[in-house]
Amino acid sequence: MRRIFSLLLAVVLLFGLAAKFNHKAIAADEGSVAVLLPDSASSARWEADDRKFLEAAFDEAGVKYTIVNANGDAAKQVTQAEQALTDGAKVILLVNLDSGSGASIISKAREAGAKVIDYDRLTVEGDGADFYVSFDNEAVGKLQGEGLVKAVEEAGIKNPKVAELNGSPTDNNATLFKNGYDSVLKEKYDSKDWTKVADESVPDWDNEKALTIFEQILTKENGKVDAAIAANDGLANAIITALANQKLKPIPVTGQDATVAGIQNILAGKQSMTVYKAIKAEAEAAAALAVALLKGDDTKDMADKTVNNGKKDVSAVLLVPVSVTKDNIAETVIADGFRTWEEICTGDFEQFCPKDWATMGTMEPGMEATMEATP
Repeated sequence: MRRIFSLLLAVVLLFGLAAKFNHKAIAADEGSVAVLLPDSASSARWEADDRKFLEAAFDEAGVKYTIVNANGDAAKQVTQAEQALTDGAKVILLVNLDSGSGASIISKAREAGAKVIDYDRLTVEGDGADFYVSFDNEAVGKLQGEGLVKAVEEAGIKNPKVAELNGSPTDNNATLFKNGYDSVLKEKYDSKDWTKVADESVPDWDNEKALTIFEQILTKENGKVDAAIAANDGLANAIITALANQKLKPIPVTGQDATVAGIQNILAGKQSMTVYKAIKAEAEAAAALAVALLKGDDTKDMADKTVNNGKKDVSAVLLVPVSVTKDNIAETVIADGFRTWEEICTGDFEQFCPKDWATMGTMEPGMEATMEATP
């Protein structure tokens, strides 16, 4: 009897070990998610925000993942993608550096049987990604255009000379931003109420190049630039620096990304507005989609919009951007927990903060609308 019991126990243990081994095998076969970030120079968001929010989402989901940054090198990003696929990545979350290299990565992923999510930037060459998670980027540009119009009117500037400092010509988002703000400003230019004196793109969103470009614009116009569209906060800061270098007063300037520096410049009166894109919501939406793809779950209700990449409609999640000015910082980026007074109110910028900022806690989240898909 004892011998039979021992045999039964051994069988149970064997089945248990087999089940445990099989579970591990399934988990291994599930693969992993590979996140390919573009750089850390064009915007502080990639390392300061996207990385931490994606890490938190994947950790909570309990899936294997890697996050790497190409540091502005498109060839390096292709190599990173190849390595991720070799290591078993089944889902690529891609922020391309340009559509050509992005198309190459997508092609390699398809050959390896992996899915690709275009994250924040749409790849407009090749067959395109399987999904797209971003914001309505023309709406971002429209908010910038409207913000500049309001700032010019509030400053009482008549017949302003306006410069446009656009993002990288290889980034489809830069094109969408420009489409958005030009849709607002065209009427001003056509009516001759405003005069466009410059319309320049900044290669690779490089802030140093932006500084040089805007200094050249100021020199050409003898310092007579009254307002400027800057496609993101980094470019806005380049404009602010160029004006200071030539001992010129601040002018109405837009931004985008709601970076710490952007918010500080707004408080100091050097930047008129920025656009808050709820990066936490964007990262969580992309991570949820990636995890669903990894597990083979239905994604139909997760990406219920479409965006045409020039060749086909791509299933998309599109989130809603929000305009941020000096008047609503507390109700937007602070209330949402995206920024804190502690990181904003440092050094010389503390004098521009609310007097009781050190005792002000983060408000209850009040920006749920930013997490909704566009209608």
